[in-house]
Amino acid sequence: MTAHHRVTGPIVLATFRETVAEHGIPASTLTDNGMVFTTRLSGGQRGAGTRNGFETELRRLGVVQKNGKPNHPQTQGKVERFQQTMKKWLRAQPEQPGMIDDLQALLDAFVTEYNDHRPHRSLEHRSTPATAYAARPKATPTTGDRDDDTHDRVREDKIDKSGKVTLRHGGTLYSIGIGRTHARTRVILLVQDLHIRIIDAATGELLRELTLDTSKRYQGTGRPPGPTR
Repeated sequence: MTAHHRVTGPIVLATFRETVAEHGIPASTLTDNGMVFTTRLSGGQRGAGTRNGFETELRRLGVVQKNGKPNHPQTQGKVERFQQTMKKWLRAQPEQPGMIDDLQALLDAFVTEYNDHRPHRSLEHRSTPATAYAARPKATPTTGDRDDDTHDRVREDKIDKSGKVTLRHGGTLYSIGIGRTHARTRVILLVQDLHIRIIDAATGELLRELTLDTSKRYQGTGRPPGPTR
């Protein structure tokens, strides 16, 4: 997040490229219809065919560009809510910025607080946005020949009291052992064909990684069973 006296097309393009360098290329973007993002609705010859720098970059990278409906700010509701939280936090600071560099310092502090320290009420176990982001798979552009694509899917589940989760593959239901120490833990399953990763939804910890053995309905942990009670 950066502060500017006025946001211009080159600033948007430079910021997007910096974001891609840090986090990778996204599958799509969602913005409003400002001229710095799109010229499609500007009318005239420019709006009819000429792309701005941001649109050209998205097309070059194979990123799908999505724009909210005109006069419908609810499309960007999450961003609007984030901005409300940010403005409230800025107003509450004892020292208000007098220069743009001062504002940038406060924005940097807010981003760290919001992403890394402040529990988020809408996330599982009130985890932080950074934890949730790190735990989830990242969508990327899909271009070119897709004949060799894998079957990828994401599932949220909870480990049962015996330390297992279930997964259906090819019409068959399999049980996957993780361990009773993780009973009732909410998890995210990242499935790529037969390759499976099971991640703690709250902490991002990888609990188990395996290749599904379709000849066995139960995928054991490989550890000896604990004492019976």
